[in-house]
This record gives sequence, structure tokens and C-alpha cells, in this order.
Amino acid sequence: MRSPLVRKQALQEFRTIGQMIALLAAGSIFASTIPAKAADVPRADLVSRTQLRVCADPADLPFSNQKGEGFENKIADIIGSELKLPVVYTWFPKATGFIRMTLGAKRCDLVIGWGQGDDLVLNTNAIYRSTSALIYKKGTGLDGVTTLADPRLKGKKIGVVQGSAGGNYVAKHGLMGNVHGYPMMVDRRFSNPAADMMNDIRSGVIDVAVDWGPIASYWASRGGEPLVVVPLLNESGAGKIAFRITMGVRNGDDNWKRRLNEVIKKRQGDIDQVLLDFGVPLLVDDDTSMEMVTKPRGPVTAAAAPSSEPPAAATPEKPAEAAPTPAPH
Repeated sequence: MRSPLVRKQALQEFRTIGQMIALLAAGSIFASTIPAKAADVPRADLVSRTQLRVCADPADLPFSNQKGEGFENKIADIIGSELKLPVVYTWFPKATGFIRMTLGAKRCDLVIGWGQGDDLVLNTNAIYRSTSALIYKKGTGLDGVTTLADPRLKGKKIGVVQGSAGGNYVAKHGLMGNVHGYPMMVDRRFSNPAADMMNDIRSGVIDVAVDWGPIASYWASRGGEPLVVVPLLNESGAGKIAFRITMGVRNGDDNWKRRLNEVIKKRQGDIDQVLLDFGVPLLVDDDTSMEMVTKPRGPVTAAAAPSSEPPAAATPEKPAEAAPTPAPH
């Protein structure tokens, strides 16, 4: 029979072991309540499965408007047809607060056109690459100008979009002395800087302008005498002038991004056809080349043409008034 001392020691050991077991059990329960690392927790899937919810500007042609007349409207239709989803819109001007009030507010799931590399959104693969363009009136001494380095531009009144890549090249070539600025971030329901720029060229307020190619090609053929539009293919030394345009989704919507990339790859030919119909100066998807795309880069498998006839616009191959197109470098 064990002595009282031995029994007391055994009892103490038993209690110690019991306490250890209880602590381990409690630790296991506590650990199960600790949130896993963010990378281990599935993000809430906020993307609609019943509609293609598109965030868009209600008055920003040639990109989009509430009548569905823009090329981004047509591209949204292509995406919707591939996903077999009806297209619905959340409208908000593409100015300050656009992403916050649309994607960020979870009111919609997709921006059709957004510049690559902007961390406000998660970018898909590019849907197109384009460049800025020169716009001028035929017969004013500028016929044949294809680059901002042309000495004929010295002393000319030049229209420039404030804060644009084209403006950087105007500055590089010492042409800022007679610049007329046009705002970039406006509510286009009430102001249209692109149309104002074209009208100023026609009326002689300015002699020549530089604008983003898709905008220049569209508005140069509207509102009066068609203007000459020449994509800037030979500029160098003042930063990028050609940019990729992607679709934008919410940061964290990785599965949605991958699904859209599959659609873009499959329907690139249809997307290109829409862009070419709108006269968008398309460049190959290669930063070392300014070669232009002149036909769809894939099969045109569906009614990529809009429900109404596409707007007439100057094309890269034959700009308005048959201006010469410079050879790519």
C-alpha cells in the first residue's frame, strides 16, 4: 500500500496532467475560432450570375451612351452574348468618383474600357491597344504632317487635352507656346471637349490638335467638315504614347477576371470588328511595334456589327480626307 506522501504526489501529478489536457483542449477550441489568414479565406463572390452588370458613362461617345451607340456598348453585347446573360447598366460619368460609385459600390461588375495598370481596378487582358492622333484641317498647310517633330508645326496654335500623353510630346518638341488646353475629366452630359476641339479647328481658333486616337477619329467626322486624322506612330522620347485598354473588375474578383479573359480570347475577332467599324486606330499588342491592325485578329463569329449601322468615322488606313498614313517604325 502506498504511503500518504506517495498518494499525495500521484494526486498532484494527476491534477497536473488533467490541467494540461484541459489547456490543450481549450487551445484547440480557441485555435478553431481564430480567423485564417486572408489568403486562406475565400472572398465573397459579388458578381451577378443572372445579368452582365456593366458600369458605364451615359454620355461618352464613342465609348458609351444610354442609347447603346458606343463601341463599348457593342463590346458589352458581345460579352453578354458569349456568357448568355442580359446586359444591364449602372450609369455614372467617367470623372472623379466613377470607380468608387460603381464597381466599388458593388452596383455593377464590369467596366468595359480601362487603362492597363491602374490599381483602382483589377485589369483583364487587353481588348485593344491604341495611340494618340494628330487632327487638322485639309488645305491649311499641314497636309502630309505625320509627326509632332515636323517643323511645319512651329508657331501653330495647338489643341491639347490637359494631362494627356500627347501633351507630353507637344512639350518635348517645344510647341507649348501656343497651346490651347481642353479638360480631360468632365461630366460629358454637360460638356464635350472633343467636339469643342474639332469645332475650334474648323473655325480657326486652333490650327491642329492632339487627342486620344479613338476619340479623334470619331469626332473629326462629326459636326461639320471632316478633318484629317493621323495616328502618331513615330513618336519617341517623352514616355508612352500608345496604351493598352483592358476591362476592369473589382480587385479580388480573380475568377471573374479569368472568365472574362477566356471570353476576350474567344471573341477577339468580334471585338476588333467593332473597333475597326468605329475607326479606332488599332495597334498590335507588342510594345516594341507601332504596326497597325487592319483586320480582325480572329474569327468574326457573331453579329459583332451593332444593331444599327456603325457610325461613319475616319479609319487608320484611310483617315478623313485621305490623309497619308505614316509607315510604322
